[in-house]
Amino acid sequence: MTSSSTFQILRPSGAFWLTAGIAAALALLGLAGAHHMETEGHYVTGMNNRVVWGLPHVFAVFLIVSASGALNVASISSVFRQSLYKPLSRISGLLAMALLMGGLTVLVLDLGRPDRLIIAMTYYNFKSIFAWNIFLYTGFLAVIAVYLWMMFEPRMHRLTRPAGTVSFIWRLVLTTGTGLIFGVLIAREALGTLVFVPMFIAMSLSFGTAVTLLAILLVFRLSQAPVGDEILMRLRTLLAYFVIAVGCLVTVDHFTRLYVAGHTEVEAFLLMEGGIYPLFFWVGQVLLGTVIPVILLLASRSGGVLKTVIASVLVLLGAFAQLYVLIIGGQAFPMDIFPGYTETSSYYDGVVAGYTPSFPEFALGLGGIGLAVLIVLVAARVLPFVPQLSVKQPAG
Repeated sequence: MTSSSTFQILRPSGAFWLTAGIAAALALLGLAGAHHMETEGHYVTGMNNRVVWGLPHVFAVFLIVSASGALNVASISSVFRQSLYKPLSRISGLLAMALLMGGLTVLVLDLGRPDRLIIAMTYYNFKSIFAWNIFLYTGFLAVIAVYLWMMFEPRMHRLTRPAGTVSFIWRLVLTTGTGLIFGVLIAREALGTLVFVPMFIAMSLSFGTAVTLLAILLVFRLSQAPVGDEILMRLRTLLAYFVIAVGCLVTVDHFTRLYVAGHTEVEAFLLMEGGIYPLFFWVGQVLLGTVIPVILLLASRSGGVLKTVIASVLVLLGAFAQLYVLIIGGQAFPMDIFPGYTETSSYYDGVVAGYTPSFPEFALGLGGIGLAVLIVLVAARVLPFVPQLSVKQPAG
């Protein structure tokens, strides 16, 4: 058997319209949540002067980081010349763009004043990593668009590998920039470490591969075509090793903080005494998001599709738990404004910041996911992104 290189558009069916309807409903729900927060004011959210990045930021960072990792399949195909993955390259590039657009939409609508985005796009403070990320995000969309053009246009196929190489480098820089947002934020004791750079790169590989597996299974189910066992097993194995890599870097981060004097309190807060945050860490990230998925992914080949779906979903749930602890927990821990000194004031000295996510915030986050799914379905409906035949490893 040979790997298919023939593509088709996604034919409409009852399952297609149901999936598109659910995605559209989630996108509209997110828009309604953003409208409610904008018209009523951010007091309707769980955010406050101490926790200024709420649940929508967790969703936005998750989608943005996953977008980088969703390009894994295309990079393996064109940059590393693994022909087995070539039929899935178009879906990989499309998914990367859709996830990034979903994440940026959540990010913009969570600003409180989305109309002021034009200021961020025209006045730059190049000492801020946020200013650099505007170029990284928009550039990523442009680079992937060119990359997809090379895949679609037969006359440009010879340039697919150079375009893929540029995309591969750009995604590494993009994820580095996202990790630096937290890595250089020294005002928060739970953040401010450059370990976040390789950690975020590993997170992107893990999150993006899990999302890609679920997207491939969904698209192939909608097109009523089977997925080859060989490529499924390879992606499962890759996902397992990426999850292990994230776990190793998280372990290094926490052991480093435990070793360095002055960080034991924040570690005790995140790992033992912080209420919901240790629960999210040990149960959500470690158990459900790392240990169980690795066991499922590296187990026998029996029940491949079901195990893949369960493991991928658990990895993504662990991803949300990890980002929630990192972003929300990192803000909730009391700030040490003057390290090495004792200061007193009437403004919550030594008090853990409270935060309870509101429904509009949750709705906005789900809207970003719904928008990403809707973009993938609409694009696959009008352009030939879907392989026409089953993708299997060549014999011999």
